[in-house]
Amino acid sequence: MATDASAEQISQVPAHSRIRRYAAPAEASGLASGTVDLLTVAQALHWLPLPEFWDEARRVLRPGGVIAVWTYGNQRLDRAELDRRLESFYGSVVGPYWPPERRLVETGYATLDFPFEELEAPAFDMFLEWPLSALLAYVRTWSATHRFVKERGFDPVVELGRELEPEWGSSPRLVRWPLSLRVGRSRG
Repeated sequence: MATDASAEQISQVPAHSRIRRYAAPAEASGLASGTVDLLTVAQALHWLPLPEFWDEARRVLRPGGVIAVWTYGNQRLDRAELDRRLESFYGSVVGPYWPPERRLVETGYATLDFPFEELEAPAFDMFLEWPLSALLAYVRTWSATHRFVKERGFDPVVELGRELEPEWGSSPRLVRWPLSLRVGRSRG
């Protein structure tokens, strides 16, 4: 089962005979009680109404079922100078435009109440090799970048590209996102 509150978003899930997809808010999934072995939330927990979602998760999980939520924070580049410049952009240029929920991502959800029997989770990273153009396109997807452009009337990523280009070079670079996981077991 794959759900998302946005019908447009869930329509992006590739069709597969073993995947049922539909639009539903996380706190009112429409799933039968006690039928879910594994419930996951990827890079979205900070947008959910948590008390209601926790209730729904406890309701749909089977006794001993597992909930796994994860997020990824700031990417890391393979050169310290590139990292420094991108971190400066993140914090100083578009930093004031991040929504308050971003803080939960930055803390890896560690500050959230997690009403499940917590299990130790292994460390994971996501890796991609990207040309500079792909990194800049990614930075343009940030909600803070969108808010900056809307309020200030220009794209700050253009200047970021000029700053990164000499150090980046023409070859793809390794981009790494450390994942933060909270994993727990239903007490029911």
